[in-house]
Amino acid sequence: MATHHTACILCSRNCGLLVETDEHQFQKISGDKSCPTSQGYICQKAARLTHYQTHDDRLQNPLKRRQDGTFERISWEQALSEIAQHLNQIKSRHGGEAFAFYGGGGQGNHLGGAYGRQLLKAMDSYYLYNALGQEKTGDFWVNGRLFGKQNCHTTEDVEHTDFVLFIGTNPYQSHGIPNARDTLKHIRNDPQRTMVVVDPRLTDTAKMADIHLAIRPGTDAYLMAAMLGIIVQEGLHDRAFLDRHCTGFQAVEETLGKIPVDDFISHTELDADQVYKVARAFALARSACVRVDLGIQQTLHSTLNSYLEKLLFLISGNFGIAGGNNLHSVLVPFIGHTEEKNPNLIRSARYGMVPIAGIFPPNILPGEIDNDRDDRIRVLFVDSGNPALTIADSQAMDKAMRKLELLVVVDVAMTETARHAHYILPAASQFEKFEATGFNLEFPTNYFHLRHPIFSPLGETLTEAEIYTRLLEAMGVMPRRFPGLTWVAGAEPKLTRHVLYFAMLALKLGRHRDLAHCAPSILYRTLGKHYGRAASAITLLPLAMTYAAKNRIAVRRTGAKGNRFTLGMSLFERILNSPQGTAISEHRHEDVLKLILATEDRKVHLAVPELLKALSALEPPAEPDPEFPLVLMAGERRAYNANQIYRDPGWRKQDADGALRIHPEDASEYRLVDGARALCTTHNGQLEVVVKFDATTRKGFATLPHGYGMRYRGAAPNGPHLNLLTSSEHCDPMTYTPYHKYVPMSIRPCAVSVRAG
Repeated sequence: MATHHTACILCSRNCGLLVETDEHQFQKISGDKSCPTSQGYICQKAARLTHYQTHDDRLQNPLKRRQDGTFERISWEQALSEIAQHLNQIKSRHGGEAFAFYGGGGQGNHLGGAYGRQLLKAMDSYYLYNALGQEKTGDFWVNGRLFGKQNCHTTEDVEHTDFVLFIGTNPYQSHGIPNARDTLKHIRNDPQRTMVVVDPRLTDTAKMADIHLAIRPGTDAYLMAAMLGIIVQEGLHDRAFLDRHCTGFQAVEETLGKIPVDDFISHTELDADQVYKVARAFALARSACVRVDLGIQQTLHSTLNSYLEKLLFLISGNFGIAGGNNLHSVLVPFIGHTEEKNPNLIRSARYGMVPIAGIFPPNILPGEIDNDRDDRIRVLFVDSGNPALTIADSQAMDKAMRKLELLVVVDVAMTETARHAHYILPAASQFEKFEATGFNLEFPTNYFHLRHPIFSPLGETLTEAEIYTRLLEAMGVMPRRFPGLTWVAGAEPKLTRHVLYFAMLALKLGRHRDLAHCAPSILYRTLGKHYGRAASAITLLPLAMTYAAKNRIAVRRTGAKGNRFTLGMSLFERILNSPQGTAISEHRHEDVLKLILATEDRKVHLAVPELLKALSALEPPAEPDPEFPLVLMAGERRAYNANQIYRDPGWRKQDADGALRIHPEDASEYRLVDGARALCTTHNGQLEVVVKFDATTRKGFATLPHGYGMRYRGAAPNGPHLNLLTSSEHCDPMTYTPYHKYVPMSIRPCAVSVRAG
């Protein structure tokens, strides 16, 4: 047996793990006390990672689809040469708009993203789609307006706050905050601290809260607007903070001053006295923060919700302080910025949608493929994603994929999307290569964890760096050799080598601008080869250099040494040699506005005209449709569901069917039987589910979990295939974010109802 430091890959926290392995198997998984972020914390999902690493759907060889729909094993050379030929032909005939890329760095698998996205430039395309575009585009857009750039992202200091407001999130199950369950327990047990949870369900987090606001689904905007109205109309806002650090408050104050607070509260069906109490306590707390998630980001008024939740901590002055909300530094830029004022801003062919944070929303992808326009998408590369199962309206996505001239899937498993592919390229698992996450959202101290491989690659699998570099070479857009750079990369000493190498690389790319988009693969082929199995991590070196140059003082506070030329290189070496993770910067709270805020005047621009107009125009919520009287929350996080990388249903100790949770009184009204099967119907489709009575669920509301519906080993779906019920048209009109948390639905018993075992 061998012992290794690594990390969990199942949520954005990526908690450190200490694992014992034997050949290609996990034998023991425990929390890593030496990990500087999680410090030994672990949840039940991480303890079952062997179900990710070892299962019957793992891919081991390149595959090509036969005409009858089956697959044949082929060599890497054949696969990449044929794909390269198809790509060059389609680009020649139809141009870059015919190509789209989906994914490029699944959960905790972000190093490969830099290599995959080189294909977009090689194909002269801007069409990048991924899961963030389905979840966070409204949030990114609002950040751009408030803070100056769409990649200015906020985090919350839940660990040190006096008052935390959780809206549409259940961190006990979804995590998203450091050591979630321990942190929640500390808050619950401290009489000087307050926890408020806004959720239609009495969730595990709500059970620990001081106050649970069981809100009417879809009315979050009315609640937050009412709270803001109370704060402003009673003069509880932080005028000194607003005058010093913000612009545009006058327009916001005017709008909030007109909010009919009591009417808005009545729309939420909450107790008015409790709402007033929460609003006042939040505004008057010594420190307060807001933590939100998909519960308000994928429901009615989603973009407006993202604006209002930020106004809560901004207007109360809980920004840039300990225990408040903050911006943070980022080593790996997992999103970008789209300049709205750019007259040449690219738009999607059919919908005319612009990218947000450099990403197009997956909701429009089926329509951009399945149409008769000459400029439709004809080629789709899918990397570490499963859009056949995970984006809204699976029926439309299934139809669209059948129309593609070329579908290539890069993945570790035979997913539902891979079964549609013309070519399948097998990637090494996240524990068979150097990998990392870009979701480092800590402030004031930020960390980075480069996971080292703990197993040998399975079969003929390759890293994404090798796959895409070989493909670029096969396409003829990148030479196979760089003699001068290779020679410099081998020079000593190391720091001198790096300085000289990057000087020569800049010279090379300056002379051959067409190679600039291949920079990650050039680094990998030249400098990377001197790092052995860590070659694919070489893209972190220029990122570390840029990060150190921008955050020099904060990087040095962690103990990193070096001058303006060598500090970033030293930081890279420290990351590379810290398999348990390491601190990369230590900011001060005043740095939020000095170093991270991206507006020209270094102030928060509070007035967003489009959203102030939307707030002023809010009408009373519509009554339920008699044909679809229930509201379905599609995608609840539970103890035994995860993302699509867990395929074998055997990992679940509970809830094997992914049961629909519904209040007993609703169940009685619709003649449902606990444990029996029922048929859910929405505007978009039907789905048979197992019913589970649950009194913690609000009446008129039902939930289904995400992470089910896979066809493991090609068998029938295990659990609910949610997106048979969701519609791509039921979405935010500004950002196309789907309303997964508010799906009108009806339900009835199945004709032959068999109680589940």
